[in-house]
Order: sequence, then structure tokens, then C-alpha cells
Amino acid sequence: MVPVAQTGARRLLDRLLKRVLRSALPTLAIGVALLSPMAAGADITSAKFTDPTTRYAHAVLGDDIEWGALELRLESGKRLRVVLPESRVFEDLAPRLADIDLDGDFEVIVVESSQTQGGRLAIYDETGLIAATPFIGRKFRWLAPVGAADLDGDGRIEIAYVDRPHLAKTLRIWRFEKGTLTEVAKLDGVTNHRIGEDFISGGIRDCGDGPEMVVATANWQTIVAVTFDGSSAVAKDIASFAGPKSFAAALACR
Repeated sequence: MVPVAQTGARRLLDRLLKRVLRSALPTLAIGVALLSPMAAGADITSAKFTDPTTRYAHAVLGDDIEWGALELRLESGKRLRVVLPESRVFEDLAPRLADIDLDGDFEVIVVESSQTQGGRLAIYDETGLIAATPFIGRKFRWLAPVGAADLDGDGRIEIAYVDRPHLAKTLRIWRFEKGTLTEVAKLDGVTNHRIGEDFISGGIRDCGDGPEMVVATANWQTIVAVTFDGSSAVAKDIASFAGPKSFAAALACR
């Protein structure tokens, strides 16, 4: 399993640093592999968003600042930048590192949003974009990641997110295989984010019986654990929702 930890990243520090000058970095064209073959030390060790922008005034995460670029730091110390076109932004809190293809190296999971088509989940590595879900289809429609893990124990990685956590409130599970994301299950009536919050609630836990996705019911009354058996997603109540601390307890199997 390669769980992605609960996302509680705050954006204040990035806002304070947005005017800091950056050194020039190599840039990756979107979706184009510029580093082939890869040299030793090309594995990703960290990632961060850069180029703050107000060109996408959704403010679902509590302010109107999103990100125009993604910076990848490699094991060799080299840094690469993925720069989005003006028509898109990274509408997200922080990049998530996970070994999606199980080759021992990290990929980077992010949320991108289009000025006309809304959000999508995208995966990058040191060569650029390697896979993405379709855009939701309408401006100012967003998704909130839950995490990534081998949810059904079949040796392949699934990625889960809540599609439009304030509107549709649908958990979607996608499997990554051979460079492609395929939707394999969905579950209605759950959420993990409220408008204006600068964090995403829940995540993936394993209390000894395999990975479970931890989210809230649509009315924010109950925390549920969702399992995936390879064909369907099933939720069970695990606690009453009583603020962020109740999610922390659930993720810690308490």
C-alpha cells in the first residue's frame, strides 16, 4: 500500500512568500517528455507549487490565490518546473507524492482546474504529465483528493477523490494501470471539504484489515470508512463528526 496522508496543508506561508524571487529552472512542456533517457538521480524527492496567480477566482480553498507552476526536486538536486498555460491553474493545497506505478519512485498527484472545464486529477513525473482524469466539464467545479493505495489488494494502485464535494458529493475511485487512469467505482453521498476551508478532511487509513477511505457523510453528521473490493465501494459509520479532531482520531484508528 502507498497511502497518501491526510491533507491539512495551510496556504498562509505560501502567500507570504509569493513575492520571493526564484532562480531560473528547466521547464517541462505540458505532456511532453523532455528528459529521455533519464539519468541516474532523476527520481523525485519533493514537489511544491509556485507562481501564485489570481487568474482563476474560485476561492473554494479560502482565498483567490491558485498556482501556475509545479516545481519538482530530483534526487540529484536538480529542479524542474511544469508551467501550466494561462487557461489552467493548480487549484490545490500541496502536491502529493505516491508511487503510482509501483516502480519504487514517486509520482506527483495534483488537482488542475481549467477556466472553462473545471477540475481534474493529474499525475506528473520527471518527464511531465503521465495521466489525468477528464475535466469535470464546467468552470468552478472542483474535486478533493482522498488518497492513493492498492485499495483492493490486487497489486494495482487506485486513487480516490470526492467529485464536487459541495455539490455532487460523489466518491470516485480510479485505477492506474499501464499509464492510464480508469474509473472503477463510485459512491454517492459523501464529502471531505466545505467551502472556504484551507484543508481537506479525511484520507486513507489501514487499521489492520486493509486500506479504508475516511470521509464524511454528505450532511457532515457522520465519519465513514469506505472499502473497495475490486468492483464496488461500501461505507460504514465509524464515528460522529465533531470537527477536525474527530477525523484525526479516525485516521489513527481510535
